[in-house]
Amino acid sequence: MPSISREEVAYLAKLARLAVTDEELDTFAGQLDIIIGAVARVGEVAADDIPPTSHAVPVVNVLRPDVIRPSLDRDEVLALAPAAEGGRFRVPRILDEPE
Repeated sequence: MPSISREEVAYLAKLARLAVTDEELDTFAGQLDIIIGAVARVGEVAADDIPPTSHAVPVVNVLRPDVIRPSLDRDEVLALAPAAEGGRFRVPRILDEPE
């Protein structure tokens, strides 16, 4: 007997605006019961002496050092732009916020 009832699955489907058949209610109830059981088993394994982690192994960012290199001249690039103002590209406003 699943720990989640057909009525609960029907309620969840209604909240998610999903149309499900009676056969699917039974199928989903069984599947959700398996998922709930798996989550419960994970909860049983967690112990107070084990700190919570987001990754199984340490994660480190691999970044290159910042190096100043020659680039395009700003005035030359802005001269090619369709619109420029105050040393920047001018783009159409997309938000209705005051300037």
